[in-house]
Amino acid sequence: MSTMPPRIVIVGAGPAGIRAAQTLVAAGLRPTVIDENARWGGQIYRQPAVGASFARTKAALYGFEAKKADAVHEAMAHVLPQIDYRPDTLAWSCEPGRLDVLHEGREASVPWSNLIIASGATDRVVPLPGWTLPGVYTLGGAQVALKAQGCAIGQRTVLAGTGPLLYLVAYQYAKAGAQVAAVLDTSPFARQAAATPKLLNQPGTFAKGVYYVAWLRTHGVRIERGVSLTGIEGAPAVQAIRWQSADGAKQTLACDAVGLGYGLRPETQLADLAGCSFAFDALNRCWLPERDAAGRSSVKGVYLAGDGASIAGADAAELAGRRAALAVLEDLGVALPGRDARSTHSAQTAHCAPAPDAATIDKRLKRIARFRAGIEQAFAPPAQCAAHWPDDLTVCRCEEVSAGTLRSCIRSGLATEVNRLKALTRIGMGRCQGRMCGESAMALLSAETGKPLHEVGRLRSQAPVKPIPISPLLFEDGVRIVEEEAHDE
Repeated sequence: MSTMPPRIVIVGAGPAGIRAAQTLVAAGLRPTVIDENARWGGQIYRQPAVGASFARTKAALYGFEAKKADAVHEAMAHVLPQIDYRPDTLAWSCEPGRLDVLHEGREASVPWSNLIIASGATDRVVPLPGWTLPGVYTLGGAQVALKAQGCAIGQRTVLAGTGPLLYLVAYQYAKAGAQVAAVLDTSPFARQAAATPKLLNQPGTFAKGVYYVAWLRTHGVRIERGVSLTGIEGAPAVQAIRWQSADGAKQTLACDAVGLGYGLRPETQLADLAGCSFAFDALNRCWLPERDAAGRSSVKGVYLAGDGASIAGADAAELAGRRAALAVLEDLGVALPGRDARSTHSAQTAHCAPAPDAATIDKRLKRIARFRAGIEQAFAPPAQCAAHWPDDLTVCRCEEVSAGTLRSCIRSGLATEVNRLKALTRIGMGRCQGRMCGESAMALLSAETGKPLHEVGRLRSQAPVKPIPISPLLFEDGVRIVEEEAHDE
């Protein structure tokens, strides 16, 4: 009986997943790539749907990043014949050696011997009065509407919160012809200026950020820094946003849509279900799966790459995806062809620049990490705001749990840890599975108990990590269909 070949599965087809797949193909392996989206590229390089009713060039869609987007898209297109690519497929659970996925209403169990999780990130949201009104979107959601659907979220949009994405989305909207009524940044300019030495570790990226701000100002877009957002008004939908400016003045601005976000937070649910160990990361202000420099997790055969492991941006994701794939090859004892090789696999990647080796990748990632430290310093989410939330503020919109309900539970002494708070109030049990409310619950628990954030616990993940339908498509003669895929012997 022959030795079974490795079954390598990659979750995610953004920059990290694509570069991982490309590296494995170059070594003569055929990975399976699970992509929740209809087309590869991830969030940062999201592509319009095939047959979309609008047409925009890559230069219009991605701006300065058009060449990078094109390179990533082309790399994936080139290796498609050598991989098992599964678009529109949700990875909703993970167990040792098995990934549960859903495609077109049918469930399948995909076995793996080596799993690279490149699950990406989602917006970090801090609730405020009115944030559940129709017309309020995350910044990422606003960006999806523009890239994938060719539309803006409103006719008069305010973008609020903090982080580089705030200015990028504002630039993309204004550049596309949408009306951006204002950009409201909760981070003060002095904090951003103080972070400049660290930001200069990536001078090109820093220069682009400066350009976005200058372009917006030149084109008449109102930018205010150091604001405190106090509420969003409207009935039945958004009509205005309220804030307090840096000098203490109370202000209100009419609008019909708000894009809201405070940077990004990693999607770590699959890593959690896979059994990976976690540690609190003070820089990212959240719990992250532990990994070594190559992306190996605490679980044998599970590797982590890209923003799903730690927020570092698209450039770092490409590097980390390749680094994780190199770790897989090392662990399997598989060598990459030499740089001067003319094998089929190396020829398939000849259109790309020579890929960096592990040592080069490690150096580049360290330099990006210093830059990311500057980003987190410059655009930190507002601290201690949970202590001032009104009792009627909705913290968990899925289960309609208010700040008052959470406070009552905490003050009763029944909950001093976030999973106990979850069990008693259902916060984090809804459709978002804690993506939107988990960090807010931890912040409120920290404010009420006086414990540091890392001492109130970590919200444990549960399957399914995203909602899956219960429908006749999942059943045949009353029996659930599970398409088990076995190794060839």
